[in-house]
Amino acid sequence: YFLLSNLSLVDICFTSTTIPKMLMNIQTQSKAISYNRCLIQVYFLTVFIGMDNFLLTVMAYDRYVAICHPLHYMVIMNPRLCGLLVLLCWFIIFWVSLVHILLLRRLTFCVGTEIPHFFCELAQILKVACSDTLTSNIFMYVTTALLGVIPVTGILYSYSQIASSLMRMSSAVGKYKAFSTCGSHLTVVSLFYGTGLGVYLSSALTHSSLQSSVASVMYTVVTPMLNPMIYSLRN
Repeated sequence: YFLLSNLSLVDICFTSTTIPKMLMNIQTQSKAISYNRCLIQVYFLTVFIGMDNFLLTVMAYDRYVAICHPLHYMVIMNPRLCGLLVLLCWFIIFWVSLVHILLLRRLTFCVGTEIPHFFCELAQILKVACSDTLTSNIFMYVTTALLGVIPVTGILYSYSQIASSLMRMSSAVGKYKAFSTCGSHLTVVSLFYGTGLGVYLSSALTHSSLQSSVASVMYTVVTPMLNPMIYSLRN
C-alpha cells in the first residue's frame, strides 16, 4: 500500500501537469504558453513519467519477493527498504530531468514557435529549436534507453522468476492465488508500456501531429485514470 499510495500521488501530479492547461486552452481558445512555463511543464512531465516507470519496477520486485520468498517477505520488504527505494527513484529522476532542462536552456527558439502538440513534450521542443540540438538529443536518447531498458529488464526478470516459481507449485489453487496477486500490476504495466510504445511508434512512423497527439492522450490521460480503478477493483 505504501507503493500504491506513491503511484497514486505520481499519477495525480502527472495528469495535473497537462490536463488543466489543456482544458484552459479549450475554454479560452488560446493555445499560447510562455517559455518558462513550457520548460516547467517539460520538467515535471519528465519527473512523473520517470517515477511511474521506476515505481512499476519496484512493485514488480515486491511481487517477486512476495511469491518467490513469502516467508521472508516482511523482513526483505520492510518499511525502511521501501522508503529508500522510493527516495532513490525520486533522486535519480530529479537530476535526470534537471539536466534535460539545463540543456534546453542552452537552445534558442524563434519568436512565435509553434509546438505541434497539446503540451510541451521534450522531443517536440527539440524538433522546433533554432539552434543545434545534438547534445540534447544524445542525452535524451541515452537516458531514455537506460531508464527504459533497465526497468523493463527488471520487470521481465521478476515475472520470469514468478513464472518459474508457479510452475514448481503442485496445487492449481495455489498457482491461481499466487498469480492473481500480480493481475493488477500486470494490467497497469501493460497499459503504461503499451501506450508509451504506441506514442513512440506513431511519432516514428507518421508525421501526422494529430495521430501523435491522440496516442499521447492515452498515456497522459487514460492510463493514469485507469490505474486507481484497476487497483481499487482488485482490492
